[in-house]
Amino acid sequence: MKWRVLLVEDQRIVRQGLKMILEQDEQIIVTEEATNGKDAIDIVRKKVIDLIMMDIRMPVMNGIEATRTIRKEFPDIKILMLTTFNDEAYAYEALKEGASAFLLKTAAPEKLIEAVYSAMKGGLTLHDEVAAKVLPRLLERREKPSIGVKFTERELLITKLVGEGKTNKEIADELYLSVGTVKNYITTVLQKVGLRDRTQLAIYAVKHEIS
Repeated sequence: MKWRVLLVEDQRIVRQGLKMILEQDEQIIVTEEATNGKDAIDIVRKKVIDLIMMDIRMPVMNGIEATRTIRKEFPDIKILMLTTFNDEAYAYEALKEGASAFLLKTAAPEKLIEAVYSAMKGGLTLHDEVAAKVLPRLLERREKPSIGVKFTERELLITKLVGEGKTNKEIADELYLSVGTVKNYITTVLQKVGLRDRTQLAIYAVKHEIS
């Protein structure tokens, strides 16, 4: 089954370009389009969407606000943030709200496709220029794991690998586990630390220097 994509971008010519790029891959089909975050929320409440490629700055409702609402109501939908602004503050907020990628619109077409595949497999993608700014900011805020949160050795290792951006399949292969077992471990860890999804867990792993 093809991945159903919603494009959220207020400039029509940019939407058309993104659609052409994405649909070059036979696994991806752009089924819906929106011009702002509010319309995107309305669409996902009515249509089945697997992944959203969303601009940051839009009229009516921006991409950060829309991501916050969508991730709360539809945690299985993957969201890739796309912007012309190389601003680490936007990237930090987007990741905090559960986005699976933060890319600049200057990214090569193949990078956009790769980011879609990574997100659908549970991975996290940052444009190189953005990562260079965001990761140091996360590292500056490192904290040790909260008192009272007890992890098993395996849980810590899996959390570390999630923080490195590894997909569930890559973690499973590295640790000789099934993908289902890895998912179960991640679910347990998320419950222990009170987080919503693996993107937040990846940020948590970096901030708390889990290694």
